[in-house]
Amino acid sequence: MALVQSARAAGVDVLSITDHDTVAGCLAATEEAAGRGLQLVPGIEVTAALDGRDVHVLGYFIDVHHEPLGRFLGDQRRQRLDRVREMVARLEYLGIPLDVEAVLAPGLEDQAKAAGRPWIARALVGAGHAATTAEAFDRWLGPGRPAFVPRLGVPPMTVIERIHEAGGLASLAHPGLTRCDDHIPSFVDAGLDAIEVFHSKHDPEVTSHYLALAERLGVEVTGGSDYHGDDPHQTARLGSVSLPRDAFERLAARARTGRT
Repeated sequence: MALVQSARAAGVDVLSITDHDTVAGCLAATEEAAGRGLQLVPGIEVTAALDGRDVHVLGYFIDVHHEPLGRFLGDQRRQRLDRVREMVARLEYLGIPLDVEAVLAPGLEDQAKAAGRPWIARALVGAGHAATTAEAFDRWLGPGRPAFVPRLGVPPMTVIERIHEAGGLASLAHPGLTRCDDHIPSFVDAGLDAIEVFHSKHDPEVTSHYLALAERLGVEVTGGSDYHGDDPHQTARLGSVSLPRDAFERLAARARTGRT
């Protein structure tokens, strides 16, 4: 698997693949990672909905074969497909026809790929309706724009519960981007295990803020580059941001003892 090879070349010792709403990438990487002496932490990223906006929750050390989690993720992927179909229909109403089956083809053919607005944005660029994907979001796909469809997602507390049922630890992803600090104590009350402090889009001030918040709330910290190899506009480099070894060891110990 190319991602595992690239991670090893970048000096990564511990890798977690946290694709949105699918563990297919983890399953595909297991053998390759073992053969290259790379520790692979099975992971997931699930998009929850809170007050009409997205909140991403990471799951680490999950059982990728846990059937209830698999069914839950299947529902999540179907909702993603339905949302893309509705946005494409809105674009057609606006006089911007796109081939929705072509837009969705990658996700229909490969469960490791989660459908989303970036796919529509790339189709708009390819059809000449926008110069860049950023322009596509600004004109049609962003919140409040003509083709935007709000996500119908479960609340973060439900995602935390599902991750725990699969034996994993739940971490709030990139809180510096989602800016839901007022809700984090309630997430912790619901069982949130960690906050993603180290992230490619967290500057030193933001990192320090969430380090202090995690300590105050008594939760662990997580981190990573949030590298997306298939996104041409991705700025984070693989392995450019990592989690300090002592923080990882605490997470691993917590996972072994069942979050006690």
